[in-house]
Amino acid sequence: MAAIPLNDDHPVRRVPVVAYLLIAANVLAYLASPQATTAVWYPVDFAERYCAVHDYFLRWGAVPAEMFGRIDVIGPMEPGCAPLEDKSVWLSVLSSMFVHSGALHLLGNMVYLFVFGPVVEDRIGRTRFLLLYLATGLAAAYGFALGDPGAQVPMVGASGAVSGVLGAYLVVQFRGRVTTLVLGAVPMRLPGWAMVGSYFVLEYLLYVTTSNTPGSASGVAHAAHVWGFVAGVVAGLVVYRLRRRSGTRLSDVY
Repeated sequence: MAAIPLNDDHPVRRVPVVAYLLIAANVLAYLASPQATTAVWYPVDFAERYCAVHDYFLRWGAVPAEMFGRIDVIGPMEPGCAPLEDKSVWLSVLSSMFVHSGALHLLGNMVYLFVFGPVVEDRIGRTRFLLLYLATGLAAAYGFALGDPGAQVPMVGASGAVSGVLGAYLVVQFRGRVTTLVLGAVPMRLPGWAMVGSYFVLEYLLYVTTSNTPGSASGVAHAAHVWGFVAGVVAGLVVYRLRRRSGTRLSDVY
């Protein structure tokens, strides 16, 4: 994106444990994956390493055709690579939101989670924040899969779940302001709703104007971002309504 968030002006009143643990989980998952040079236990040979990366994404990524029972859990194979066995489709849908295709993919998602995650966690509570992250990540995966239920290319990344956090932020921290690097160089203090709102508009436009498969020219599942964001808005509204009915502050909910 042309704008990079740096921080939100909302002072969190406790350490955002869940947000930091989610960031740590994503980082550790990448460092332990075969595409990272830190994972020295994988083969050094290029061909073997390539097959290890290929199998890793197939095993831990969400494949729409598998999710809807269109194909077996074996998945498409590359020439020279051994067949994949004993894959849990349900587990792969969950694990896909912690798997990233590269360091830049990971960094982009974690920057947004680092800026907006602590604020949402502070507003709705730790337990509900964790549930929101996982639920919107699942909604994003299935929303993407519904758009192309026969796709056999694995979808990976925390983008759907992070989009859900942004959607919830729009509801629970509407009046917040975010310090942002515009065009990657110019710092500006923008309304939070404008920052996350522009993110959604851009992702929606890309969704409706480009292919909905991770194997497209962009390789980005914009549909997952859109569905994750919408799920986050809905979840934020539900939490807000529960708060009003119970008379409890958002920050008191655990």
